[in-house]
Amino acid sequence: MPDSRPQVHGIDLDAQTRCAHYNSSIDIVAIKMKCCGIFYACKDCHGALADHEIEVWPRSEWDEPAVLCGACGEVLSVREYMDCGNVCPKCGAGFNPGCRHHYRDYFEAE
Repeated sequence: MPDSRPQVHGIDLDAQTRCAHYNSSIDIVAIKMKCCGIFYACKDCHGALADHEIEVWPRSEWDEPAVLCGACGEVLSVREYMDCGNVCPKCGAGFNPGCRHHYRDYFEAE
């Protein structure tokens, strides 16, 4: 059965969405950018590869599927991702807790 996970764009990507900018063992999420609907490994990859600025996900759209677990391919809503405690609810893979410092780059502030 073919892999149905979304294509992720980025620089020097590995199979779990790590990129040239964020590549620790727990850097395994990709974000579907609100501005273009394309998954990128990170904001820096988007900045390098896209021809437009990032738009943040407004709070009113936090139920939209927009965060990909690079370990299992599950796509979480913004709300599910922010509420998951840095662990994929499907496969149990750990996510980098430091990513919360970049939420403002992707998601409207609470």
